[in-house]
Amino acid sequence: MRIHIATDHAGLEFSTQLQHHLAGQGHEVVDHGPIEYDPVDDYPAFCIRAAQAVVADQESGVEALGVVFGGSGNGEQIAANKVRGVRAALVWSIATAELAREHNDANVIAIGARQHGFDDVVGFIDRFIETPFSGDERHVRRIGQIAAYETDGTLEPDPRAS
Repeated sequence: MRIHIATDHAGLEFSTQLQHHLAGQGHEVVDHGPIEYDPVDDYPAFCIRAAQAVVADQESGVEALGVVFGGSGNGEQIAANKVRGVRAALVWSIATAELAREHNDANVIAIGARQHGFDDVVGFIDRFIETPFSGDERHVRRIGQIAAYETDGTLEPDPRAS
């Protein structure tokens, strides 16, 4: 599988270690930056490029997922989710990594590098990669609703509206 990764200065060390771990498992890793430590770098472009690459690969039939890092993972998740077709989930446990794939068919995860040790992070990412989407009708329906809104602003009718 192709794994697109991006970070900011807070996750650079994790990103480098992760690249070695994923390559050792046979994944093709594409690093979207940064390439050197800069304590005032800006993560949005790195994360958006990684997210764009995931969508482009998936649309062309390439099996791909993305991982974005930052101090908390929050901003990185927000940036990745600005890309049409991305479902980025903030992951902080094995359970959230698994549910991101199983229920939400997430194609990108965001992790706070300052919130977890490397071994925990690897566990989250490995679980995310190995967990398939369940395909349950309710999850497919909900993902479809999100995609419809993303595409043209369509929302299900508000049952409270008269």
